[in-house]
Amino acid sequence: MPKLLQAPHGISTAASTCVNRSSESKVKSQFIKARIISRETHGGSVAVISLTGDGCKLPAFSAGAHIDIFVSDDITRQYSLCGSPEIANLYKVGILNDPESRGGSSFIYEHFDKGRTVFISTPRNHFPLENNVSKAILIGGGIGITPLLSMAYKLKSEGKPFEIHYCVKTSKTAGFIDELAQNFADSTHIYESQSATPNKLDAMALFSRLEGNEEIYICGPDKFMESIRSSASSAGFTEKQIHTEYFSGDIDTSGQAFEVVCEQSGKTLSVAADETIADALKAAGIKVQMSCAEGVCGTCITDVLEGEPEHRDLFLSDEEKADNDQIAVCCSRAKSKRLVLDI
Repeated sequence: MPKLLQAPHGISTAASTCVNRSSESKVKSQFIKARIISRETHGGSVAVISLTGDGCKLPAFSAGAHIDIFVSDDITRQYSLCGSPEIANLYKVGILNDPESRGGSSFIYEHFDKGRTVFISTPRNHFPLENNVSKAILIGGGIGITPLLSMAYKLKSEGKPFEIHYCVKTSKTAGFIDELAQNFADSTHIYESQSATPNKLDAMALFSRLEGNEEIYICGPDKFMESIRSSASSAGFTEKQIHTEYFSGDIDTSGQAFEVVCEQSGKTLSVAADETIADALKAAGIKVQMSCAEGVCGTCITDVLEGEPEHRDLFLSDEEKADNDQIAVCCSRAKSKRLVLDI
């Protein structure tokens, strides 16, 4: 079990404000001291935790945004904000008690209760709503409904049309069923794959009845998302109309050995065929801010000064990968024999 984090390493809690700045990472991150004001359990395996600022107001966030929750010195996890962006000084996150958890989510689920003080990051958004969306189709699988909930609240407040398509095993074991019924009943469609009378989403039928000018937002397990994305493409929706956010990635991180030169620290490292750049950096005592460790979140993105990366992450866009000036050190490797990183 990880040791509970009292304060992120290098952060003073004596400051008069609850926002402090970390000096550990090349990308400076702000840490907020927050307090859990409520906790609900949905479906027996989803904890919905509400946070408020401990000593100050929380920064505003946009629909689709997420935060980091710092669990221990070695464990940071990202969670989508699932409440309304219109409500000030309140963040809500949904934590799935996943039996295959690497330690972060299960620890939060078991130990983060009402009244606890926690440290979180300021919100970031890699999954935003388009400003001029005519109609949004929000498709979530399991806990992937969380960022879509904040989008639904925003769209409803602006009077814009949307549909929610929520795919679960059963309604009894899923999170947010009552919240959807109370706030978005007229816009919500629920599909149960393991109920007594299963009804699975027919994505092709859904996309075929749409006009074609809608924006599609998808979040959930990898295979689920790829299936929905494929159906949307087959139905004529463009890549720009299809928006996705991955919670995890199944990525092969092995390959040929190569050399990494760390420009700032002056160290040169050998990255073995069976280790990642992040592994080599950690072994050399060079700290890099990490979260998912699966090429999904973008926390570990580092500037490339020389050499050609072999991109394996799910975070950078095709255009960003083509530029070859950034790399996800948790999973990506090198096509060249040597990479020079700004670290």
